[in-house]
Amino acid sequence: MQDVQKRSGLSRHLWATYIVSVILLGFIWYFQWVFGLVLTCVLAAVLYYSIQTEYRRQKETAQYIATLSHRVKRVGEEALLEMPLGILLYNESNHIEWANPYMNQFMDNDTLVGHSLNALADDLASKIQENTNELWLEIDGYHFQVIIRKDERLLYFFDRTVQSKLESRYYDEQTVIGIIFLDNYEEITQSMDDTLKSQLNSKVTGILNSWSNDYGIYLKRISQDRFLGVFSKETLEQLEKVKFSILDEVRELNAEQNLTITLSIGIGDGDNQLPDLGESAQSSLDLALGRGGDQVVIKDDAGKVRFYGGRTNPMEKRTRVRARVISHALRDLVQGSDNVIIMGHKAPDMDAFGAAIGILNIAKASNVEGYVVFDPDDVDTGVHRLVDKLKEDEDLWSHFVDPDESEALITSRSLVVVVDTHKPSMVAHEDLLDMADYKVVIDHHRRAEEFVEDPTLVYMEPYASSTAELVTELLEYQPEKLKLKMLEATALLAGIIVDTKSFTLRTGSRTFDAASYLRSKGADTVLVQRLMKEDLDVYIQRSRLIERSEIYYDTIAIAKGEPGAAYGSVLIAQTADTLLTMSGINASFVITERSDGRIGVSARSLGDVNVQVVMEQMNGGGHLTNAATQLADTTIDETDALLKDILENYFTGGE
Repeated sequence: MQDVQKRSGLSRHLWATYIVSVILLGFIWYFQWVFGLVLTCVLAAVLYYSIQTEYRRQKETAQYIATLSHRVKRVGEEALLEMPLGILLYNESNHIEWANPYMNQFMDNDTLVGHSLNALADDLASKIQENTNELWLEIDGYHFQVIIRKDERLLYFFDRTVQSKLESRYYDEQTVIGIIFLDNYEEITQSMDDTLKSQLNSKVTGILNSWSNDYGIYLKRISQDRFLGVFSKETLEQLEKVKFSILDEVRELNAEQNLTITLSIGIGDGDNQLPDLGESAQSSLDLALGRGGDQVVIKDDAGKVRFYGGRTNPMEKRTRVRARVISHALRDLVQGSDNVIIMGHKAPDMDAFGAAIGILNIAKASNVEGYVVFDPDDVDTGVHRLVDKLKEDEDLWSHFVDPDESEALITSRSLVVVVDTHKPSMVAHEDLLDMADYKVVIDHHRRAEEFVEDPTLVYMEPYASSTAELVTELLEYQPEKLKLKMLEATALLAGIIVDTKSFTLRTGSRTFDAASYLRSKGADTVLVQRLMKEDLDVYIQRSRLIERSEIYYDTIAIAKGEPGAAYGSVLIAQTADTLLTMSGINASFVITERSDGRIGVSARSLGDVNVQVVMEQMNGGGHLTNAATQLADTTIDETDALLKDILENYFTGGE
């Protein structure tokens, strides 16, 4: 029966139906043979028709399947050989065994077979061995997404050139907003008549308009000293390649006209909405001005900041009006607080210690308890001598607490004052910043990317010689309810003298005014000299460091400590200062190992070299003429090589 079923091509269900019909037909023959005969003829005719129909249907199906298989096979061959899709097989030695015609077009001899995978792209063979199933390659201007099948040693090359160009175009055409500020414009134009002011505006505006036309920047003046610039990401990259030469053009104009105007530019960059870009540009400008102006600050959507310019010594822009306003605002904050907790940076120097003592006097003058956070295990020799003097004054010394004790003093209305730094990572006890709701920052360093979060009051003047100078000016505008003690005045004066190298660096007229005020309050200059005396062993160590120095770029002195020998931060700073006093030296760098295992670099200059810019590229910071950094997981020689590369780029303008 199965053979008949196969030959007839009838389905199993149809045969079952006929079998049942034959059985029923047999019963009919038995009872009514005439009627059975008729039904038999009818059943035979239906069976014949069904077999023919089923056979014809199966034949048509087989023919359709055969045709479809041929078409599918042909499509597969075309996809393999003619479609713009690269397919490549390689052997265990990373040589090409077979490639479809699409891939062969990238070889001069029309075939890739037998060549190494590296013939297509450098290091392609090694990249394939990495733990990845996908990579991107550029071949003869085409951008490919390569899918890797390591088990089959098979590569698929998908052409993504159009997609890559669209992505590149989208990236290049992203909107960038810049705010351009004319530094010192108001101060300069105050004494000018209308003619001179008009000439100045015409020349500066002419330079900026020419610059904007050259780079395709939309420039709009929004106030006397501000311009708004809108341009693309591609233009920003061009400006970065020339390191914003517009800064130099404006500075050169100043030299010709004996003016002091410079430019500060804040730029908001990234894939953000326009309001966010505007806020980012304003934040960047604030940072540029906080660092002394004459520079460009670029902040992207990830919060990363890039700096350009800032190589000149900032002109003094602060006024006594601002000092008086800050002094009154600080007094109001102090009077509204339960207590005032003051701290400088780790390993405090004379400037930080003197400034802290000055703020303590402001708190006491307002009848508010004040405390200075002091770690006795984290001070240098000079400060130790000052501490010994403070201990002789029981009333003054009672206001000094260690970091752990300071936490117990914090209340919801405590005021934390940070002096001589603005970086949370550098303060004497960082946890206090998180615990306090009200914070004040007083500093003379150029503002860095890292900053105390949500300060209530900020007094940052990079034009000041020291934080002690700033605090002295604040004291001048405080009601004289409590007279400065001799030791307090001496500590402030010591801070000024140390940071100015005895009034030789970063010294302005306001510096001498502050020193004169402190002297009138009883500051003892002889005691300052005693506090600043050094040990003979320290002098010998410094001399040995100087002996190991070398001259780089004719005017740069670089001294390296002995490997395995630990040096204190004060010692290497003093060594850098001493090198700067040598004839023909404009900048000095001292590289040594520290007791904590890191490599310390101390940098000094006379102003011709902005050592802050150099140190920032080594994750450090500081001032134009005074900066430093500490590096982990490196050696003295590696740090020396890195420093020389940065100096090379600094002097030659390299990338």
